[in-house]
Amino acid sequence: MSLLSRFTLAVRPSNQHVLPRLLAVQRNMHSKVVIIGSGPAGHTAALYLSRATLEPVMFEGQYANGFAPGGQLTTTTDVENYPGFPEGIMGGEMMDKFREQSVRFGTKIYTETVSKVDLSMRPFKFWRENYEDKVPDTADALIIATGAAAKRLNLPGEDIYWQKGISACAVCDGALPIFRNKPLAVVGGGDSAAEEATFLTKFGSHVYVLVRRDKLRASKVMANRLLSNPNITVLWNTIAIECKGDGSVLNLLITKDTKTGEIKDLPVNGLFYAIGHVPATDLVKEQLKLDSDGYIITEPDSTCTSVEGVFAAGDVKDKKYRQAVTSAGTGCMAALECERWLSEHFPE
Repeated sequence: MSLLSRFTLAVRPSNQHVLPRLLAVQRNMHSKVVIIGSGPAGHTAALYLSRATLEPVMFEGQYANGFAPGGQLTTTTDVENYPGFPEGIMGGEMMDKFREQSVRFGTKIYTETVSKVDLSMRPFKFWRENYEDKVPDTADALIIATGAAAKRLNLPGEDIYWQKGISACAVCDGALPIFRNKPLAVVGGGDSAAEEATFLTKFGSHVYVLVRRDKLRASKVMANRLLSNPNITVLWNTIAIECKGDGSVLNLLITKDTKTGEIKDLPVNGLFYAIGHVPATDLVKEQLKLDSDGYIITEPDSTCTSVEGVFAAGDVKDKKYRQAVTSAGTGCMAALECERWLSEHFPE
């Protein structure tokens, strides 16, 4: 499907909300506020801004950061921890609903990736992918909602069983039926791995933690909690080297001892990565203040960044919670703060 046809089909919650075809190719425009990113944070910001008649424009990206429009949730199967869906919902379907609601209230959505920005002066300038040498688009305010991607090991079989036994979020997926009363494995040796392994003991029959060294990186408190739990076994000096299953779900992990080289089978029905995330901040590095892990730094209890008029929402600024519902919350915050800022600096 072409970019243009994908765009027009995707914005049809009802006939009255179909956007003109010109929208997919319109360039060199100026907007009051532009949202870069299309996950829960971006769409919540779009919803609030459009209902405030600020005519937001969203660039949802075309496989930006490795994800389809809609972000990480488009790679998720059942979502059971987002309010309003008592029977659960598929991640991709949920993001389609987010999108439809944004469009319903007037958000203009472009299925294009913003590849470059200039935040040195207002109006802010930004360029679309493959048009970096052309005249830029401009905006009075920007909301950065580009998200973060979980680090993966790219093991043989990983793509086959991703979201079919392999996950990067125990809190999101650990309670799913495929993991209940089954042996599970966690990869990682830090606080996140310790927290996720402990959480998974509520659902799995036993949890194995694969640590590539002979000690944990976790804090003393978290390490003690992990090591004292009878439902957790730490496999020291151990790495995963292959994922196997029946074609539908994961049921075996091949491991290797990093000291002896010994190869072993570890029968598990779930594998959870707890080895960190990479925020999608290449677009703004050296222009916004970032922390040591690359996340955008915002003012306390705020989405305001180091550049006035630029706001950050969702996982691109949140290294702690990384949940769809918390991302949506910061999207709301960004919209309200952006609306207030625009009214102060660009009164009608």
